[in-house]
Amino acid sequence: MIVRMVRMTFKPEEVSRFLALYTSIAPKIKAVEGCHSVGLYHDVDAEFTYATISAWESKEALESYRQSDFFKETWAKVKMMQSSKAVAHSYEIHPLQNS
Repeated sequence: MIVRMVRMTFKPEEVSRFLALYTSIAPKIKAVEGCHSVGLYHDVDAEFTYATISAWESKEALESYRQSDFFKETWAKVKMMQSSKAVAHSYEIHPLQNS
């Protein structure tokens, strides 16, 4: 299982537009083969900063999604709303977690 965290800071005037877009695309992301979940989180210390956290079956499933036309079109829109470059990291559960 891969967990993908993407932290994004938006232009103040774009926040409501981003939230509307997220509301419309989240069910589509969840329906992508290999996606277990996706959630949106608001930074408690930064008014215009949000993070998405998604869980994927494998690195290959995540990469397949990232190469899709749906992702590329959506990400192009989201990037235009941001005030700075997004920061993304992928993680897998460490074996010690299971012991």
